[in-house]
Amino acid sequence: MSGSNDDSGDGLERINPPHLAPPTGFSHAVRVTAPGTLVFLAGQTALDGAGRIVGDGIVEQFERALGNLLQAAAAAGAAPSDLAKLTVFAVDVADYRRHAKELGRVWKRLVGSDFPAMAVIGADRLWDEAALVEIEGIAVVR
Repeated sequence: MSGSNDDSGDGLERINPPHLAPPTGFSHAVRVTAPGTLVFLAGQTALDGAGRIVGDGIVEQFERALGNLLQAAAAAGAAPSDLAKLTVFAVDVADYRRHAKELGRVWKRLVGSDFPAMAVIGADRLWDEAALVEIEGIAVVR
């Protein structure tokens, strides 16, 4: 999708202008091209059902946090392809980058190849001290 616009007819147009660096694992912009309902997704960490952080490393915690976000989205009627914008907060951005390929495989397994507009932001710590990553987002249910 790099260097082009991708409007697969699903109402979200992923825009990646050719004069910007090719995106890896995100889209530079996402335009909503169909009527829909916005769903704002609160930050999710690797909490299990009992409220405990699970997962020893960034990959395991990312998978759980993303899974939690997708469950919240589904409860609001949103599919993974409805994700338009995500923000990932990481307590160790260098560790996040070191595991980028593994995180990408988790993303593709849980979400597919539709990439929202995304940012990764370094944080000193998250609400739960044991959390390594938190993911929040916006979805558009069409």
